[in-house]
Amino acid sequence: MAEKNSENTRLFVDMVAKKQGWELNRDEEHLEIIISGLMKNYNRYGYFACPCRDASGVKEKDSDIICPCDYCSPDQEEYGHCYCGLYLTKDFFKSGGEPQSIPERRKS
Repeated sequence: MAEKNSENTRLFVDMVAKKQGWELNRDEEHLEIIISGLMKNYNRYGYFACPCRDASGVKEKDSDIICPCDYCSPDQEEYGHCYCGLYLTKDFFKSGGEPQSIPERRKS
């Protein structure tokens, strides 16, 4: 497994956003924190586990929280952004709104 750095992790999130028609959080500091967490999780587990949730390190158990997680689209539909505030809908982005804390959908 090749280690990921922040540059190729940023490329990954850019590609996901483009493919899905989403925008990335405009707050560069927040974006870098999330990208750093994704990179660390990839280098630790071998997959991009959401850095805002506790990953087990077992891909099958964490399949619902591999970025973009299973909860991303429902969160965007309801709140305009995903749980960690990485991916925003185009409308939310255009509104200039800042992602806020939203309820966790994942069952423990």
